[in-house]
Amino acid sequence: MTLDPSTPVLIGVGQAVDHWDGSDAAAAPSPQSLMQRAAEAALADTGAAEAVRAAIDVVTVVRHFADSAPGMVPEGTGGCDKPPLGLARRLGVTPARAIYSIVGGQSPQSLVNEFAAAIHAGEARCVVLSGSEAIAAAKTAARKGVALDWNEAIDGEMEDRGLGPMLLDRHELKNGIGAPILTYPLFENALRARLGRSKAEHVAEMSELWAGFSAVAAKNPYAQFPKAMSADYLATPSDGNYPVADPYLKWHVAQDAVNQGAAVILTSVGQAEAMGVPRAKWVFLHGSGEAMDKPVSLRTDLSRSRAIEVSLKGALASAGKTAADIAHYDIYSCFPVAVLLAAETLGVDGRSTPLTLTGGLPFSGGAGNNYSMHGIAAMVETLRADPGSYGLVLANGGFLSKEAVGIYSTTAPKSWSPVDHAPMQAEVDAQPSPERLEEDATGMIESYTIGYAKGVPARAVVIARTDKGRIVARPDDADKAGQLAALADPARDPIGRRVTIRHADGVNSFTVAA
Repeated sequence: MTLDPSTPVLIGVGQAVDHWDGSDAAAAPSPQSLMQRAAEAALADTGAAEAVRAAIDVVTVVRHFADSAPGMVPEGTGGCDKPPLGLARRLGVTPARAIYSIVGGQSPQSLVNEFAAAIHAGEARCVVLSGSEAIAAAKTAARKGVALDWNEAIDGEMEDRGLGPMLLDRHELKNGIGAPILTYPLFENALRARLGRSKAEHVAEMSELWAGFSAVAAKNPYAQFPKAMSADYLATPSDGNYPVADPYLKWHVAQDAVNQGAAVILTSVGQAEAMGVPRAKWVFLHGSGEAMDKPVSLRTDLSRSRAIEVSLKGALASAGKTAADIAHYDIYSCFPVAVLLAAETLGVDGRSTPLTLTGGLPFSGGAGNNYSMHGIAAMVETLRADPGSYGLVLANGGFLSKEAVGIYSTTAPKSWSPVDHAPMQAEVDAQPSPERLEEDATGMIESYTIGYAKGVPARAVVIARTDKGRIVARPDDADKAGQLAALADPARDPIGRRVTIRHADGVNSFTVAA
């Protein structure tokens, strides 16, 4: 079959990991050095490194955590003021465009979708997508009193896309929804309730799923935490696996203390042939899906994700495939609920069907916004080893807020055209939102979480339903300890319990009924 020379194709992937122990400051990795290592590995992976290097006209970097939100990375290390230009300089290239992406774990797959379309349209020739985090190095240095200087000032212009759209609104932030560790449990507990499980039953389910993920990480040479963990260990509180937010223990959640980088190189079929990239290196994007959900408290059903459902189904439809055609998966795994909802949509069992190629964010490592670049890199390598098979990558950002999906194969598409994601977005936007209340009321708990500090309940969020709508609330300050204890009572499931809400100055406070 003769391929349209404008067909986009992935030709190179690379990953880097570093287990620096703090003993030699000169050996410490930085975000820039990790990106360079990953991008150089991707160039070498093409089999035509210098020809590809000479053709690069776009360098895009996934936004670092340090530039995503305050307090994400220990202060004192500094950083590069223009990461894509810093990477370009290290690679010895002068791109026409240097882009710094928005925040969110959807970014790697969303960027593949975007630049595949740009390459097809003739708007880009050869694109490097890369990202990295060195949060582990920053934390190790701070703990050991080692001074690190990652500052780089780069001349030139870059396209800084900023933080992206707000994913929570002021009402949610004032009433306790904010950090992912206090937000994803709201989905997890709502899912548990819909499935009719006790907390212990759901923790066992999460832990069994995660034990399989950890076994994959144990064999992954690029994993930050390559150790298999048993379901019993993952389900049991201990000094090394302490409560963080109900129902999660430490190893149920993404671990961001990593030193990791990953990179992907895209071009067109015509350009790949001109550069001499061997056909055995080529992997094609067959379909894609993207959607962004409403703020958390305005979603119809907290136990489901319309954005995940719509983007997965849209990607499969655009590729002309069903879940039965997919042999390999890498599903974003910041928290178990993300994987469980994707598996439910796909109709697969995460225990019998492996849903990670890396080990996921808790075990391979939660490399900030860039995790799915590792997933895509692993997918490319997996598909090359299993030619003709199909793989699916789901990348997730925010609070099950921004989803991006790619369907991949070494098999060339009969024809290629960019996917219109607008109908998918319209479908998500069409979901009805409950009325959100700011008033004194009595309701039933729809979902909740308790955040822990050193094993002790320290904060909580409740989402309650009344006959009129939904209320987001924090514990009443007048009896915070008592309300936390009531929610944490192992003898009573908080979901379905009655709460009294007191509203004052834009803040809802809850008291759990006896």
